[in-house]
Amino acid sequence: MSNSKDAVRKVLDQVKADNRTSLTAPEGKLVCDAYGIPVPKEGVAKSAGEAGKMASAMGFPVVMKIVSPDILHKTEAGGVIVGLKNAEDAEKAYETILSNAKKYKADAKIEGVQVQQMLAGGTEVIVGSITDGSFGKLVAFGLGGVLVEVLKDITFRLAPATKEDALSMLDGIQAHEILKGVRGGEAVNRTALADVIVKVSQLVTDFPEIVELDLNPVFATAKGATAADVRIVVDFAYVPKPKPRPTEEIVAAMSRIMQPKAVAVVGASAEDGKIGNSVMKNLINGGYKGDIYPIHPKAAEILGYKAYKSVKDVPGVIDTAVFAIPAKFVAAALTECGEKKIPGAVLIPSGFAEAGAPELQAEIVEVGKKYDIRLMGPNIYGFYYTPANLCATFCTAYDVKGHAALSSQSGGIGMAIIGFSRSAKMGVSAIVGLGNKSDIDEDDLLAFFEQDPNTNLIAQHCEDLKDGRAFAEAAKRVSKKKPVVVLKAGRTSAGAKAASSHTGALAGNDKIYEDVLAQSGVIRARSLRQLLEFARGVPVLPTPKGENVLIITGAGGSGVLLSDSCVDNGLSLMSMPPDLDAAFRKFIPPFGAAGNPVDITGGEPPITYVNTVKLGLSDERIHSLILGYWHTIVTPPMVFARNMVEVKKEMEAKGFVKPIVASLAGDVEVEEAAEYLYQNGIPAYAYSTELPVEVLGAKYKWARGAGLL
Repeated sequence: MSNSKDAVRKVLDQVKADNRTSLTAPEGKLVCDAYGIPVPKEGVAKSAGEAGKMASAMGFPVVMKIVSPDILHKTEAGGVIVGLKNAEDAEKAYETILSNAKKYKADAKIEGVQVQQMLAGGTEVIVGSITDGSFGKLVAFGLGGVLVEVLKDITFRLAPATKEDALSMLDGIQAHEILKGVRGGEAVNRTALADVIVKVSQLVTDFPEIVELDLNPVFATAKGATAADVRIVVDFAYVPKPKPRPTEEIVAAMSRIMQPKAVAVVGASAEDGKIGNSVMKNLINGGYKGDIYPIHPKAAEILGYKAYKSVKDVPGVIDTAVFAIPAKFVAAALTECGEKKIPGAVLIPSGFAEAGAPELQAEIVEVGKKYDIRLMGPNIYGFYYTPANLCATFCTAYDVKGHAALSSQSGGIGMAIIGFSRSAKMGVSAIVGLGNKSDIDEDDLLAFFEQDPNTNLIAQHCEDLKDGRAFAEAAKRVSKKKPVVVLKAGRTSAGAKAASSHTGALAGNDKIYEDVLAQSGVIRARSLRQLLEFARGVPVLPTPKGENVLIITGAGGSGVLLSDSCVDNGLSLMSMPPDLDAAFRKFIPPFGAAGNPVDITGGEPPITYVNTVKLGLSDERIHSLILGYWHTIVTPPMVFARNMVEVKKEMEAKGFVKPIVASLAGDVEVEEAAEYLYQNGIPAYAYSTELPVEVLGAKYKWARGAGLL
């Protein structure tokens, strides 16, 4: 590869020497040649015989053009002839072009005649690359021509892209069927096209100064893929983001913040209604067993704990300091933390970058760098880490322990997480506020929770990703072990405006987020409620062993809506084998519908639900079940719920473990039944045919991404 790199370096050095920001077409061709990206074959012939030989070597049809610095308008001079089909025609064309040129401008300097392979037929596509502020180098693919502007039907992956990434891009555009050949057209050569994508992604990775690249159009045919036009834009001042810290280093610092043996509260207060008072009370009432050191300029003690003027006066080691003082005093107090060698600071105060004071934020970032203090915030509610009974926050204390770790960039969303978790009895291992992300961000949390035995799912709300590439790399690694759910705020331009006014962060092109999150194995939540439901439901469900989903319903109407939801969530409804169909029919009335959904009809006693669900769980060809319950006098809600839990347990004892979700249609008693099912391992929802299927769909997305199916 070094020869090809040298060839490109030579071209770019020339562009730099000329102070240009883009490459000429011939330079673009040289770059493509160096990386094995197919471009039309061409050459300059000095005689008619040479033109004939050259054309025969590259394959017909060819186009021929006059090469002369004195003739700018080649067509006007009669200097272009297209569609030449054999060597004889090429020789004649050479003579014709020469005599036309002489007639047009007798004294023109003629360097010869260019012979160029003519690209015809095939599907026009675009392969390109852009440089994104957060994600760095991305490779793009879409249909060529004018439609790409209108439909914006384009897909992105992080560069360098693997062959698998490239092939997934071909299926990642809405118009992907066109590539398979429609109405008698032939299918494109997928391998050749994927190869072009991979090579482009490698080129821009090797040469970060290439900030934009467009191969448009690329003619994709059954034989191969050839780039007819190459456009390359460079920026020699471009510097990629520095590599993130090593994971071990992140984990060591994060562990001392999240699982501290001693906490200092800078700005602790004995006065009710003060943030420093709430933080103290939460640490004490939350049941934290480590040392607590209140820091206060004058008080001797606060809430029964000895107070100190400065962290430097505390005799013992401090792992983390929680700040509850006004923004303007933070830098000085943080410097004292640095001198005390405290590795972590939790910065609750607002009044930094989000409030038009970027200089105050820049100052604390400098202090953090100087003393190697990791900063959480500023402008946050703090954080909870339940295994250590740690409530380092001014919000309410929280004690429902579990295994979901949630984070948010916004305080309001953080409160919503606390409220939902409490109401839904969803245990959490952690709830973390990230705020302005002056330092600690989502990838730091991923690194910590990846190795945290108390966490089995990570759910994150974010408005921007400071370093999207570092996040994607961490998520790709972590999602192989634990589900990662992300709610990206600012999907729309209106939402992006709100985000930029609030956190000084503008949402990027949402398609980039969509594609890169998928490439990283992340489950994307579309709404706050979905983020919360996924965090609660995904860990409850066992991992499915295959793609076959079966619906069993007592209400035909639910069956139809549940089927729609399956399609919306990328689930595949199993086509029912005849023997299984016959087996189900034994349990359902003659007017019920077998097939999938299995409709047992409304008037059935509990035993019909029991028998059909038992069959669904015991047949190895079925991989997961969706239940649609309809409230009737014959089978009341709690009777249904208790029966289902019993069947599930009985079948699990026999080794049949499958994901089951349920949708309950009925009067208010279905709420209690849904809650009972959920507490017993069946995510169930009253009044919704969408939510249970979305939760199952999320589990499938994760399992596919982690390679478990």
